[in-house]
Amino acid sequence: MAEAVVTVDGWSALHDTRHFDWTSWKAISEDERNKAIKEFEELIKQWEKIEENKEGSHSIFKVVGNKADLMFIFLRETMDELEEIKTAINKTLLGDFLIPAYSYVSIIEMTMHDPMKAGDDRELSPYVKERLRPIMPKWEHACFYPMARRREPEANWFTIDKEERTRLLYEHGMTGRKYAGKVKEIITGSIGLDEWEWGVTLFAHDPLQFKKIVYEMRFDEVTTKYAEFGDFIMGNYLASDELSDYLALS
Repeated sequence: MAEAVVTVDGWSALHDTRHFDWTSWKAISEDERNKAIKEFEELIKQWEKIEENKEGSHSIFKVVGNKADLMFIFLRETMDELEEIKTAINKTLLGDFLIPAYSYVSIIEMTMHDPMKAGDDRELSPYVKERLRPIMPKWEHACFYPMARRREPEANWFTIDKEERTRLLYEHGMTGRKYAGKVKEIITGSIGLDEWEWGVTLFAHDPLQFKKIVYEMRFDEVTTKYAEFGDFIMGNYLASDELSDYLALS
């Protein structure tokens, strides 16, 4: 019988994508638009304060393509906080124009395929703490996609032994290391929380690096034999002081 791998878990994550109702936005007065923008900027300041205190993190992206217009990514200690954020957005004036497109709920995780040494406490390691409770980089681009492991008769990830899984993931990790400094990633687990099993969020200064790393990793055995993917969502970073320009009509 295959052995389940222990995970060390961190912040909860919400990927919240929205369509923007430009038609209705154009129909209201400039004063109403300015009021809505100002109110939302105050909400963003609250999120920034939380990030300054390292109690969570957030980023907003302008989605490229028509899957959505905006992608909000939130990291918080609890699911309650994520739900409160979603509700707070919906209660704002701007929330009337932010139409839900897609969401993904998950928890940051590290899988421990290697055995722990006696006396080690992974959760106290500064490296592990940074991985489990990260402040998202404010890089120019992000790419999110969900994924799962295959459960087919000749390729069932959950029936192969732990040592083989460790080997495959090590090989996969070595491919990723080639992109150190070019791509940063956050891995979240979503088994029992959402439709897929994991979420992958990538950050880069150059979006071409998303294409390169995902393509190269497709040749790793763990991907070719055992991976399935959902839709990819790519966005360009939207800083808080750029919101009014993004929503301006002239």
